[in-house]
Amino acid sequence: MSFHSTAAQLVTLAAEGEQHGGNHNSLNPAVTGGCALIILLLLLWITTRFNRDR
Repeated sequence: MSFHSTAAQLVTLAAEGEQHGGNHNSLNPAVTGGCALIILLLLLWITTRFNRDR
């Protein structure tokens, strides 16, 4: 498979994805961001509990 044919297939695949908008109807950005923030804060809290020597 040559570079040109691979690039052409990737462009075709990307163009097909643009038609649908890319977002699922049930994904709310505020809820997704809020959940990500809570998970990251939980991981930060766990990390600081295990690192008591500093």
